[in-house]
Parts: sequence; C-alpha cells; structure tokens
Amino acid sequence: MKGPQRVIIQNKRIRYDFTIHRNLTIICGDSATGKTKLVEMIQEYYDNGESSGITLDCPKTCVTLAGRNWQAELALYKDSLVFVDEGNAFVTSEAFAKAIQGTDNYYIIVNRENLENLPYSVKEIYGIRTSGKYGGLKQTYNELFEIYGQPLGKNNALPSTVLVEDSNAGYQFFSAICEKQQLACASAGGKSNIFERLTQGDAPAATLIIADGAAFGSQMGKIAKLIENGAPVSLYLPESFEWLLLASDLLKDNEIRQALADPSKSIESADYFSWERFFTKLLTDKTISTIWQYNKKKLNPIYLHDRERQAILALTPFSRHS
Repeated sequence: MKGPQRVIIQNKRIRYDFTIHRNLTIICGDSATGKTKLVEMIQEYYDNGESSGITLDCPKTCVTLAGRNWQAELALYKDSLVFVDEGNAFVTSEAFAKAIQGTDNYYIIVNRENLENLPYSVKEIYGIRTSGKYGGLKQTYNELFEIYGQPLGKNNALPSTVLVEDSNAGYQFFSAICEKQQLACASAGGKSNIFERLTQGDAPAATLIIADGAAFGSQMGKIAKLIENGAPVSLYLPESFEWLLLASDLLKDNEIRQALADPSKSIESADYFSWERFFTKLLTDKTISTIWQYNKKKLNPIYLHDRERQAILALTPFSRHS
C-alpha cells in the first residue's frame, strides 16, 4: 500500500475523520478521549456492516487485530488498514514487529507506551481531540492531531554539545561541522542510547539531538518529558540524513523533488518498513557513479565542500552559524 488513506467513520453520535500517511501510526493520549471507541466502531462495522448504524468511508478495507490468534488473523489481511487497540500485549513484541514487516497493510496502533521494536515516525504520533458538534444530531466530531509533528530547536541558538543518533555518514558530517564551529559532538551509537546519555551524571550541558525523525517515535515520550522538566535539550529531527541531502536539492533532480513533495505516494509499505530506508535507496540510486556517490558508512567529502555544505546546513539549526 502507498499513498494517504482517508478514513471517515460515524454513527448518530460521533464521527471520526482523519488521514493515514504511513504504514505505522500511533494514537495515544489520556483515557476517555475516544481512542478505544474508534477501534470498537471499526470492529462493529466490519462485523455487521451498515446494520450496525455505522457508516465507513475509506478506499481500503478497515479491520482490527486482537487476542491470542493475532498471527493467524494477520495472515488474512492484505492491503488493509489494521487497527490495534491498547491492551494487546503482542504489539510490544519482536514477533509482531517481524510479522508486519514486509506486509502491504497500514497499521494504526492505540498505545500509550513506547514501542521500541517499531520504527515509527515522530510525525505519526497522534492524539484525538473534539473539534465541534453537529446541530440536533449532537454528533461529536473527532480528528487526529500531531503531538510531535514539528522539529524542535531549529530556531534556537546553538548549544554547547551536539549528540547525533548514529556513527555513520550523518555523524561524520555533523562532527566536521561541529569541529569547525568549536562545538562538542558525539555519537549516541543508536537512538535507544540517547535518553541514557542525557540522564547520566550531573545536570546535562545544553544539548542538540540530531536523529532520524522517520524512526524516532519510540523515544519521543521520555525525551519530551525531560524537556518539559527543564532539561536544556533541543531536537532536530529530519526524516533522515539521506533525506537532508536529497532535500538540499544539490542534485537538481525532478524525480527527487516529486518524491519529497509527498513521499507517501512513492513509498510502498511492503518494501519499506521505515521511510528512512526509502530515502537511503533513492539517494544511493541517484548518485551512483557520480561525484555525489553516497555511502552510508563513509561520508563522501564532496558534501563538506563550501557550496554543498551551505546548501545542506540551510535546512538545519546550523543555518545561522555556518
């Protein structure tokens, strides 16, 4: 499956209207906000159709997944929107992450805990809010809203320390930039290590975290809490370092521009568990046998040349300081 999928489901009392953009969407938030009600309505419509008093408008089949037989049920679902309510322990398991990888479904998971095994985007973590009522029907209208949709820290002054998620080309690029600007720069050695690095020892120095937003969703809850509690931390979360190079428009390629304008229309969920993988392949394919040839493990020095560096940094918190 690829492309945005709009879902409108309603009965006489309540209506949900939202659009799913990726293969992994997380719905979280407090109790009594309508999360479980949404999944229940999907299930009721699937079981009883319009005789349930529910109408569903969606170009894809909408189903639910629950219980001990989830693996057998999942094997039956193709090209569908699969809703999973909170309380299903299997969503935190490695078995679930392995089972859904390579499928052509989109998964909408209601869960208030971090799902460490799933590479979901910071932009696809949503809450549900009530935005109005419909006249005499007293129909409540519910919509999803992004909780962490915008990168944080882009307009902030540069901190004293930069912490980069990985140790590959992205870290090599930002390490060179930091050295030039006399900033400390370190690799966290993986997204799951960032929180630990921030909470070790004494009060942390002002830190800018740079990580792949396309797969950083599982870390956002605890890091956001640190920021709320006053930790001097800011975030820059592009989709990935490869996305950053593509978005800098160094290659002047119309196919790249089209893909970046709405990636969901180009990314097949069965092929790419995370959008990060798509951007890596796109950049690698477009630069092979050129002066821009990209290697994820070792940064091509051309990306540090003046013109190229400035084009890339224009999209980052370093833009005012390069």
